[in-house]
Amino acid sequence: PSYSLVQTLSYGTAPEQVGDLYLPGRQDPPLVCLFHGGFWRMPYGRDQLDAISADLCAAGIAVWNLGYRRIGTEGHPWPATLEDVTAALAYLAQLQQTHRKLHGARLSLVGHSAGGHLAFWGAARAHRVAPALTVSAAIGLAPLLDLEAAFAAGLGNGAVAQFLGGSPETVPDRYRLASPAAQLPLGVRQYILHGDMDDVVPPHFSRAYVAAAQTAGSVVTYVELGGTGHMDFVDPTTAAYQRLRGLLLSTA
Repeated sequence: PSYSLVQTLSYGTAPEQVGDLYLPGRQDPPLVCLFHGGFWRMPYGRDQLDAISADLCAAGIAVWNLGYRRIGTEGHPWPATLEDVTAALAYLAQLQQTHRKLHGARLSLVGHSAGGHLAFWGAARAHRVAPALTVSAAIGLAPLLDLEAAFAAGLGNGAVAQFLGGSPETVPDRYRLASPAAQLPLGVRQYILHGDMDDVVPPHFSRAYVAAAQTAGSVVTYVELGGTGHMDFVDPTTAAYQRLRGLLLSTA
């Protein structure tokens, strides 16, 4: 292949605190940090994004496909997942300093489904947790960005309540802290791609978020893709993935 899977890097001491770094052959590649979906639950892992990681790298993009601690059986309760996002960003800043090829690289945080939530949450905080890190864009693929709305709709069979350890009534501070919709404007350029046939996270959630974000002064580009379902974004052969790839290459 035209890339080398350099290594699996640990950003913490837990076995889940790792990411796979793909480096392309070119000098000064753009850098993408990927967050997988699965409603923050075990056993869904970063292997969901292996295929698109390899394809993006073949296109000349450096990729860090990130793992993180999740909820569920043998999983980790709140706030482990968000702690991992913070730790991964701090490590990513260090990685850019030590990897000459990545020094000052244009960085995008990209997440699918619940990973979209993590990408946007991390993008809003990156300047605080890692001042040396400049996030040029947050990109959500069928993302979960309003946790109160997702809770009310019961998305993922009660995934939000499991993730945050309660409802907006019982743990309101957690919803305010964790939900990108509660923190608008996020202070970062945002792109959202969503399929019109998504029955896992229906597109009206993204439409509502975009309207709120634009009202709050955020710069958001929303693309709704026809004939596209929830998992199409993680398959390199689909038109939905090609839109993501084109977006990353054009913004880079």
